[in-house]
Amino acid sequence: MSDQSSSPTTRPVVTRIAPSPTGDPHVGTAYIGLFNHTLAQQAGGKFILRIEDTDRNRYVPDSEKRIFTMMQWLGLTPDESPLQGGPNGPYRQSERFDLYGDYARQLVASGAAYYAFETSEELTALRDAAQAEGHIIAVPSRELDAQDAQRRVDAGAEAVIRLKVPHNGETVVSDVLRKPIAFQNREIDDKVLLKADGYPTYHLANVVDDRLMGVTHVVRAEEWITSTPIHVLLYRAFGWPEPVFAHMPLLRNADKSKISKRKNPTSVEWYQQQGYLPGAMLNFLATMGWTHPDGLEVFDLAEFRRVFRLEDVTLGGPVFDLAKLNWLNGKYLREVLSEDEVARRLHAYLQDQKHDLPLDDYFRAVVTMLIPRMEVFSEFLDKTGYFWSEQYPVNEKAQKAIDDARPLLPELASRLKNLPTFDAASIKEAFGTFAEEQGLKLGKVMPPVRAAVAGTMESPDLLTVLETLGRERVVARIERAARPA
Repeated sequence: MSDQSSSPTTRPVVTRIAPSPTGDPHVGTAYIGLFNHTLAQQAGGKFILRIEDTDRNRYVPDSEKRIFTMMQWLGLTPDESPLQGGPNGPYRQSERFDLYGDYARQLVASGAAYYAFETSEELTALRDAAQAEGHIIAVPSRELDAQDAQRRVDAGAEAVIRLKVPHNGETVVSDVLRKPIAFQNREIDDKVLLKADGYPTYHLANVVDDRLMGVTHVVRAEEWITSTPIHVLLYRAFGWPEPVFAHMPLLRNADKSKISKRKNPTSVEWYQQQGYLPGAMLNFLATMGWTHPDGLEVFDLAEFRRVFRLEDVTLGGPVFDLAKLNWLNGKYLREVLSEDEVARRLHAYLQDQKHDLPLDDYFRAVVTMLIPRMEVFSEFLDKTGYFWSEQYPVNEKAQKAIDDARPLLPELASRLKNLPTFDAASIKEAFGTFAEEQGLKLGKVMPPVRAAVAGTMESPDLLTVLETLGRERVVARIERAARPA
């Protein structure tokens, strides 16, 4: 099986992500996807989405679709994928099954790999003995005559195929973000490449697929560094040039541990359901291990693509800080999107959450009031319940304000009922006149009205709230609050 070799530097840039469909779509996949997508776009190359689904024990049937949905939500559209197809398909490893056996047997024929016949019980004993003696496992099948091993396989003996790692020397991994990393070959065991059932392991499938799909840059999380010498040895065994490797820093919790759902939401679906903006999420992920050269904190994908350089990624262990993401999302609501765009997106979000509110002037007025007071869309209904229903809760602080000022409320309701025009300026003047007549400060007049109409002391500007709610609702609520408890 021949394969034309060429230097990765002379080929168009091709990047990929290769998630496994084993559960929720992970923020780590989005993070690595962003950097791979950007590198490919910068160079006018290709970004591939491949599904690595050969681990059937962990396979989750709907996970693949959820990965596609995540990438669509983020706008990280691949150039080749199981959905779009392409010249290097199929893009699911389970549909490339026969390829891996052919390539594994090619390595056996060249002497770079061998058939191994040890049972699981034998391997356990060998592994325990090796661990006790402080060295890697030595697999007896490695010493078998190749022709004898082939005869056993042809006769139906069950065997795996293992990589024959050199006993001496070292394997050096070159990484754009690090100094060369040397691994002593004597510390690398002979990894299984093809299981007895014909399924490939990650190492073989990963290298074969990257090669056949023309991948030039392998940008992935740093947890894969220890696997990379195996991959380098495989590239050399096949006689293929190595891609450019770059292992990105892992996302961390605040305590610097690897990000986990016990300490941070890790499913991108959670962020969608909470109403985060995809642009803010991408902006946030871009700052994980990288800083804009001009110090900008808020920038879009086009700006990231314009200035990003892979070599500028730092390895300090970026902290996935939810408070920082909330702040950034709030900045997008207030400074990046127009009020009309916020209203449109919020309305679409609420519809997805099965809340049916009309996208009308009233809705837009409420959104305008809330933009300075929310960071994510999921906060909206909690903060605005009194705009949509008469069955809104009255908190303890608001109830006290009502109780303390109950004698004032009937007259205030009457004044508001009889205003010629019910707008913020007229309402303010009416409050001022009433306060002066009663010998009170406005601070004694307006808070109980706020409490009565909103059930909270923390609503937006009261005059705007009253004008938006309208005379009929406001008067009815104040009159209701004025009645003895």
